Amino acid sequence: MTTMETRGTVVFPEGFVWGAATAAYQIEGAVREDGRGTSIWDTFSATPGKVANGDTGEIACDHYHRYRDDVALMRELGLRAYRFSVAWPRIQPDGSGPINPAGLSFYDKLVDELLNAEISPYVTLYHWDLPQALEDRGGWTDRDTAYRFADYARAVHDRLGDRVEHWTTLNEPWISAYLGYGNGVHAPGRKDPAEAVRAAHHLLLGHGLATRALREAGAQEIMLVVSAAPVLTPAQVNDPDAEISEADAEAVERVHALSNAHFLDPVLRGAYPSAVALGDHVLDGDLEIISAPIDLVGINYYNPCVVEADADAPADAAWPGAAGIRFSPADAPTTAMGWPIVPSGLSRLLVRLSQDYPQVGLMVAENGAAFEDTVSEDGRVRDAERVAYLDAHLRAAHQALAEGADLRGYLVWSLLDNFEWAWGYRCRFGIVHVDFETQARTVKDSGRWYSDAISHNGF
Repeated sequence: MTTMETRGTVVFPEGFVWGAATAAYQIEGAVREDGRGTSIWDTFSATPGKVANGDTGEIACDHYHRYRDDVALMRELGLRAYRFSVAWPRIQPDGSGPINPAGLSFYDKLVDELLNAEISPYVTLYHWDLPQALEDRGGWTDRDTAYRFADYARAVHDRLGDRVEHWTTLNEPWISAYLGYGNGVHAPGRKDPAEAVRAAHHLLLGHGLATRALREAGAQEIMLVVSAAPVLTPAQVNDPDAEISEADAEAVERVHALSNAHFLDPVLRGAYPSAVALGDHVLDGDLEIISAPIDLVGINYYNPCVVEADADAPADAAWPGAAGIRFSPADAPTTAMGWPIVPSGLSRLLVRLSQDYPQVGLMVAENGAAFEDTVSEDGRVRDAERVAYLDAHLRAAHQALAEGADLRGYLVWSLLDNFEWAWGYRCRFGIVHVDFETQARTVKDSGRWYSDAISHNGF
């Protein structure tokens, strides 16, 4: 693919995929309808003190009932791809055993609606909503969960595989493992670093087993989505060529191994990086299963990870193996969530991953920002900050292409304002505003800007 850039105008390669992403628990609602079982996020968000304002995903964006209108909005915006997740508890309320026909029927209708709108469905099988019944039996710390995940993957493919070409196994397994089982800020809320390491391996095993099941069923394209970030020192945030100490360089590579390579090396190289502590939960043959060939790696990028060596820094439950490393925020403007805005981090990350793992293509599977959005009296949402954010990050993605990254597409996070996990509804990421009392949708200025970029394959 070739790219072109003149007079500040950026044009992406022909065939570049433009789309948006969401997740089931964040938008669907209808948590007690049509035989859906309970998920760990139902339990977690109903537990006092776990989610801001006591918010839950019980109604969310009511997408379960409004999906036709939402797909019409996608068509209006010109989206070419839509990445959504299937709620495992809708398909198998107890996480195993009989399939719930009504649950599959919803996704059947959603896929048909997307195809009728000429939008490619990108199905994510796991975006954090583990059936509570499986968590009660150990969750991802239990090896059996990986095998149940493969069964579930096969069941979904059996129903949708005749129309869906693009499959994602896991979304951000680092977060599932280390924020869910390590420091407990996400569901299921456990706080045990050793359990987090075990959960991480079983998530990867589940990915490998599901990949094998999908391949046997004829899946055409399989992607793993990781929460990836460039690891930088404070000196490097604004100056990539800044000289850093040997100790800081070691800290950078160790955190890169613990976060990014932890999940990419086993899949793409068949081995864990040496920085990752392994236990007796890693069995002979596991890495052969985990390293089943995939086609794409999805990158969810929001901000860099800024570290430096500090002998007095204690271990962190979310970062086993990172004792002696201090984490700090980047010196940069921030979003409404306090996340630093560093677009150059995206280009650095994409280039490095293409160099480290040249056998797979890359997709920006999530990228976006929360800002304080309001609907003005004239019915418009003037989110200029988000427009600037998207402009800068897409320019960074284009720069990565110019430097040789094998980037295939960009999916904005998110289509809709939604339930943002432990932050509840106070953080708005959507390019479409949602009034959570009336469920009215309003396309923001950023949505119009993004639609125009899609129509021109650039901006």
